[in-house]
Amino acid sequence: MTQLVKTLRNHWKKTTFGACLLTWGGHWLYGKHCDNLLRRAACQEAQVFGNQLIPSNAQVKKATVFLNPAACKGKARNLFEKNAAPILHLSGMDVTVVKTDYEGQAKKLLELMENTDMIIVAGGDGTLQEVVTGLLRRVDEVTFSKIPIGFIPLGQTCSLSHTLFPESGNKVQHITDATLAIVKGETIPLDVLQIKGEKEQPVFALSGLRWGSFRDAGVKVSKYWYLGPLKTKAAHFFSTLKEWPQIHQASISYVGPTERPPSEPEEKPPRPALYRRIFRRLASYWTRSQEAVSQKAKPEVWKEVQLSTLELSITTRNSQPDLQGTEDFMNICIEPDTVSKSDFITIGSQKMRDPHVCPEGSEYLQASRCTLLLPEGTGGSFSIDSEEYEAMHVEVTLLPKKLHFFCDPRQREKMLQGPGQ
Repeated sequence: MTQLVKTLRNHWKKTTFGACLLTWGGHWLYGKHCDNLLRRAACQEAQVFGNQLIPSNAQVKKATVFLNPAACKGKARNLFEKNAAPILHLSGMDVTVVKTDYEGQAKKLLELMENTDMIIVAGGDGTLQEVVTGLLRRVDEVTFSKIPIGFIPLGQTCSLSHTLFPESGNKVQHITDATLAIVKGETIPLDVLQIKGEKEQPVFALSGLRWGSFRDAGVKVSKYWYLGPLKTKAAHFFSTLKEWPQIHQASISYVGPTERPPSEPEEKPPRPALYRRIFRRLASYWTRSQEAVSQKAKPEVWKEVQLSTLELSITTRNSQPDLQGTEDFMNICIEPDTVSKSDFITIGSQKMRDPHVCPEGSEYLQASRCTLLLPEGTGGSFSIDSEEYEAMHVEVTLLPKKLHFFCDPRQREKMLQGPGQ
């Protein structure tokens, strides 16, 4: 024993390196063990649903999965097969996995998709936006938009996951929670933005549209990867050296919020007796002409704003859905054009973590429709759900509660209690 201690002391550099290596290896193995326990618990919970008997006249639920293998720097396929696929199969679903090979393919595949009981998107914001756009471009979108959608967050940016699932610092936990939410079957309605330009078919977004200096600096952050944790501040700092102030000018016309129609009851009431139906039909016939005269369509009141801003954002309220509200609207944030360079760097770093952050002094508008007109010769790009599009004149229309997404029951309970709970 004395000889061992003496040897370790004489070779203290090797001893220190070996101790650090053993500590790191033990921590890595413990993390793998914990991940396996999470997968096992999730599979056991899913198997409970798979063991349930279904009526003889019912069919097994069909789930169509759109998987983007390139998401998360090419790790998405492995993450899906290890953490999500076993849960879906054990739950008793008939799962069909469709892998996309190139950008934009999901839109085309949605046009050819046959009937399915649910659509599952395994990827990031870009994959989700492609699927939603392809779904709502269909001729029969009225029917297909009623199909519930599941989202398995596998990409680098997954904005919607913070709404649908509880926060988790563990990647495996986050994926298994998202997959179990699909198995449990509880859904919430979310808004969609229809963004129509001058050239192409409309694009549909779940988060929103950004146009401005913070967006332009944010897309260049990866260029400074060699600076490590300072890359975000470096991208915004070098952006201030090229041109300052970076003001964007445009004109925006908008219509205010719309009243939310009453929600339909989940269970239809029993059909009334025949004599009651005849009486209601006659009463409706005699009062129809009077109601037609009294009811006049309210004209839309458009307002116009000339804006000069560092950044403009048009967003849904999907980050904090209000399921009990009486009005439907999208948020328009016009940020001030007088910001110092140091504040620009600070706010830009905050926006990399949360793109919906609006600095003090911003002007807020609520609208159900809006038209953004850019000056002639305006260059640059929009970010629509983290995807880049050419900046142009656009018309943005809110489609309230258009799609239903599978949601963790705990998150749904919080939303039913009201916003901010």
